Amino acid sequence: VQLQASGGGSVQAGGSLRLSCATSGLTLSRSTVAWFRQAPGKEREFVAVIRWTSSTLYRDSVKGRFSVSRDNAKKTVYLQMNSLKPEDTAVYYCAAGGGVIQSAVRLMTSYENWGQGTQVTVSS
Repeated sequence: VQLQASGGGSVQAGGSLRLSCATSGLTLSRSTVAWFRQAPGKEREFVAVIRWTSSTLYRDSVKGRFSVSRDNAKKTVYLQMNSLKPEDTAVYYCAAGGGVIQSAVRLMTSYENWGQGTQVTVSS
């Protein structure tokens, strides 16, 4: 299984970016894929998830601004990020797991496969 995150970059506050997580070696329609982020000096934190059921969940600080989706045919999961804020600056990682229960989607330990991360920098 391989995950390849891309789409990061530098934008001004209020701007948008779309991150992509290209997957291989797994059946995306049967997997749960999450996005996490890690800012300098901080712990990695949950951002958003799309389960195999297509249900989604977001951390409170990104609700209404971020949207996670997937294209099973392209085996890719997307994170559309709008109205970006300086506090969104971090390295963003995608992670995939099978059989992740709803109550555990925010936990890093629920995911056995991780991408390499892509840097997002938001300037004020």
